[in-house]
Amino acid sequence: MSRTRRPGRQPGAAMASSPWILVAAGVVVMVVLLVVALGSVRGRSTFPAAGPADPVMSLPHVPLTPTAVTPTGPSPVSATAAVVPGLSPRSTVLPARPTPAAPTPSPRGVARPVLPPTPPPTPPSAVTGRYSVPSVFDGGFIGEVLLVNTARTARGWTLRAVFPGGRLVTAWVEGAEQGVFRFDDGVFTYRSGFDLAPGQSLPVRFHIERAGTRPVSCTVDGTPCAER
Repeated sequence: MSRTRRPGRQPGAAMASSPWILVAAGVVVMVVLLVVALGSVRGRSTFPAAGPADPVMSLPHVPLTPTAVTPTGPSPVSATAAVVPGLSPRSTVLPARPTPAAPTPSPRGVARPVLPPTPPPTPPSAVTGRYSVPSVFDGGFIGEVLLVNTARTARGWTLRAVFPGGRLVTAWVEGAEQGVFRFDDGVFTYRSGFDLAPGQSLPVRFHIERAGTRPVSCTVDGTPCAER
């Protein structure tokens, strides 16, 4: 009988059938390479060893006071004082201006207000008048002012009498040329139509109603009338 020869196991067949062996071998190789790399890094010094420290230099003392530059060189100026142009650095306060004293007027030079001159008193009228009541009747009366010229020359005249609330009926001059008369708000005015000769006298009469027989005022050229 012939024997059948069994084929033997190939060398790579075991490795192909067990892949974990390859993985383990790769891990071991990587660990070895890592250890070698770390050893080489430790053996080298990338930075030079620290040498002795540099000696410390002491700085000169600098004053806190600032300096001002002048043509001859720096000069110390106080730090708390501001330098004002045109003043000495030693003086920091501006001098106060003297207050001018109020001028005292001299007693001899006192100006006094100039008062207007007092007008001289009005001289009495040369034509005078005397008031009287010749006639009284129911509802009215007849009043009279006797005019007399005391001057040495002929004079005109103006009679004025006030009868509040009254009413003038008429007025006339006895025995002479008539003048102009009016009655406004109780004021009776009669202006002469002629001049009285020196020493001449004549009566002016008027009829008044609704008023008392005595006027509030009676004047001839501003001079009060007398009564008779």
